[in-house]
Amino acid sequence: MDRLVEFSGNHALLVLALLVSFFLLLATELRRKASGMTNIDPLAAVSLINSEAVVVDLRNPESYSRGHIVNARNIPFDEFDVDRDKVSKLKGKSVIAVCDTGISSTKAVGLLRKSGFENVFGLKGGMSAWSAAGLPVVTGKKTKSKG
Repeated sequence: MDRLVEFSGNHALLVLALLVSFFLLLATELRRKASGMTNIDPLAAVSLINSEAVVVDLRNPESYSRGHIVNARNIPFDEFDVDRDKVSKLKGKSVIAVCDTGISSTKAVGLLRKSGFENVFGLKGGMSAWSAAGLPVVTGKKTKSKG
């Protein structure tokens, strides 16, 4: 304990930088939690998908056809506001938004939460993380989804 106090006294700037970093990280996480932005990892997404969650793929049709999650619905992010009919049909269900890296899906989750959706999640890391986890990907045209 004496060595810790001695180190802190000798390296005040390092200790201050550590404390500032810690509090910035804490504030960022608390703000993210308060805003309801919930990102889930691919394995948690699989669990939700097995519990009848709907996957909305926000990528463009070309990226979607190169590989997507089974039964994912393709609603490109740039058409997201235009296709309110497709989106509003999903209101009572759990929804997982997916993009390439997780950036667009975070924005989509925010829009959906503002529209009154409660169970909306973004896939952390997007399709890149899904593929890196070795999870199955379907290629080609859209697959038929249940109901």
